[in-house]
Amino acid sequence: MAETAQEVLKMIEDNDIELIDLKFIDLFGIWQHCTFHRSLIDEEAFTEGVAFDGSSIRGWKAINASDMAMVPEPATAWIDPFMEIPTLSMICSIKEPRTGEWYDRDPRSIAQKAVEYMRGTGIGDMVYCGPEPEFFVFDDVRYDQSENEGYYHIDSVEGIWNSGSKEENGNLGYKLGHKRGYFPVAPCDTLQDIRSEMLLTMGKCGVPIEKHHHEVASGGQCELGIKFADLVHAADYVLTYKYVVKNVAKKYGKTATFMPKPMFNDNGTGMHTHMSIWKNGEPLFFGDGYADLSQTALHFIGGILKHAPALLAFTNPSINSYKRLVPGFEAPVNLAFSQGNRSASVRIPLTGGNPKAKRFEFRCPDASSNPYLGFSAMLLAGIDGVKNQIDPGDPLDVDIYELSPEELSKIPSTPGSLEGALEALEKDHAFLTDSGVFTEDFIQNWIQFKLDAEVNPLRLRPHPYEFELYYDC
Repeated sequence: MAETAQEVLKMIEDNDIELIDLKFIDLFGIWQHCTFHRSLIDEEAFTEGVAFDGSSIRGWKAINASDMAMVPEPATAWIDPFMEIPTLSMICSIKEPRTGEWYDRDPRSIAQKAVEYMRGTGIGDMVYCGPEPEFFVFDDVRYDQSENEGYYHIDSVEGIWNSGSKEENGNLGYKLGHKRGYFPVAPCDTLQDIRSEMLLTMGKCGVPIEKHHHEVASGGQCELGIKFADLVHAADYVLTYKYVVKNVAKKYGKTATFMPKPMFNDNGTGMHTHMSIWKNGEPLFFGDGYADLSQTALHFIGGILKHAPALLAFTNPSINSYKRLVPGFEAPVNLAFSQGNRSASVRIPLTGGNPKAKRFEFRCPDASSNPYLGFSAMLLAGIDGVKNQIDPGDPLDVDIYELSPEELSKIPSTPGSLEGALEALEKDHAFLTDSGVFTEDFIQNWIQFKLDAEVNPLRLRPHPYEFELYYDC
């Protein structure tokens, strides 16, 4: 992989590439892109950037201040496997051309600022993230919403609802029951070859790959395993992961979604995220406390748990996120920590005596999130915990789902809706803004946009199930 502008330009020359695709992320986690002829990309482009119209990006600039610049990072260069004409892809951060400063609503720039802030505190000099995005691969998806109708329809040849279907020109059986999709072999697992191509294609795009497997839910739930990386590049890898998964699925005539809960009555799709802090090449989370955690790690977890209701406005930022965060489907709703316990929102993986492997896993996030914002908010919540020595409380080493209502009432839980998370963020965001990483303008813009574009429009629309409940009233 290239490391410098000169190496990228040589890569372009050596591979006779004429087109360069520059990608950047919008507020809500969606990649945007523009393709340039090679004549427009020189060494200066890697410092000054390439101009574009920021007013056409949701939640960004007004039309009277629309000129912006995307600045590519050399280390993110890879040849796009889905372009017929050889095209080099790079990921960009966004700069204000008037001031030369990084744009304070650019998620990637915010992630870079979060890491710099951590270094400025002296707490650590490197933060590693290990995201685990899950997704569904469907054979068909249809949905619509208008004044007189609203519906969705998804289908998968693996789905248990197709056990009696005649639509396959002869039903071959081998359907996966609800919650029985974890690790089955073929012919129940029909997606082996597709996942293999997804994983290997990601590797060609610079993502450090590990494994792949079928996930718990019926109907085509999958996961590809990638290695941990520093915070900014881990977020880069999540976006490349999603891009590859969607495009390989399309190549096979299928469709992939990272929607947290596309299907009723089975497991949803999460993005469990591992995190650890290092300093001077040494891990800081290993110690002699509970689960071999250091005091720094315990305070960091204390910050995560304290700020979790507000944190979820970034790590679980969709209305659909809260259809997944319900008891009974392996989605953690209880704000507690525990060793090796997947019913707690913060799990300490069993990693043996290796200090370098010591980390925690925050199990709430899902892949509808913008990873740059979600990872940055997690880091800042943890830093606040370390600075203020926040006690995470006692670990909860029981199956939380088996506790009585009286026992559960004593354990804090996640917000029950996006609106609840946004309300928590409104009340609790000093841990994000006091550092200067997130601005007050960013927080208020995020809350208002989410209310205007998602919460309020859904509130106005009847749900299909309401007809089942109320039509005969």
